[in-house]
Amino acid sequence: MVAPPDNDVLWARALHHSHNGSPALSGVSLGVREGEILAVSGPRGCGKTTLLRCLSGQLVPREGEVWYNSAPIHTMTPLQRERLRRDRFGWIGPRPDLVPELTAWENTALPLLLRGSSRRAAKSAALDWLERLDIGDCARKRPRDLLQAQRQRIAIARSLVTMPSLLFADEPTATLHRAEGTQVLRTLTAAARSHRITVLIATHDPDVAALADRTVQLLDGRRVNSVHLDGAEGRDACSLSV
Repeated sequence: MVAPPDNDVLWARALHHSHNGSPALSGVSLGVREGEILAVSGPRGCGKTTLLRCLSGQLVPREGEVWYNSAPIHTMTPLQRERLRRDRFGWIGPRPDLVPELTAWENTALPLLLRGSSRRAAKSAALDWLERLDIGDCARKRPRDLLQAQRQRIAIARSLVTMPSLLFADEPTATLHRAEGTQVLRTLTAAARSHRITVLIATHDPDVAALADRTVQLLDGRRVNSVHLDGAEGRDACSLSV
């Protein structure tokens, strides 16, 4: 077992995983720097969601290692992984998955309330994030009274309210129109950068990937290249990694 590089907050080596005997990941390795926004891109079915679930401790890879700040996630017990996800990680899925009986601010505050925060403190933090995400006027409305894009903003606020070290976003704009999705993602990345939150975004949309600092491309469960924007000349640089 080899410890990860010191400058990577998240590091994975040679991940293999399969679903019902069908390979989903085949030897994927990557490192993520603190405060970086990394896009995991590729067509549907290429392994993006499986990779994010392995990196976040939701799945244990069949082979390979996953490290978070020098702690081996792949050898943790289920309870240890659950605590890590609760205390350090945030997750945004393709759909908001809000509690229909709760208002927008109550849905946003829910992770803090589950941690034991007082209702007053949780509400204050929730309202603050809803304002930052330009949805403060919906704080007292329930999901059924909101548009899909508004519900997704609430899901993003809920994922950020705990100030996670790492935020995983799995196709977070899949159910939104392109213009609305781009606006939501710009809000998310701006909030993450202002608070130095490391973000991994799984997407098949090149416009979404363009908002990241760097892109890792998957194809049929394998990493095929890494792309980053050259700040000096504005050109894309690619390196093969198969």
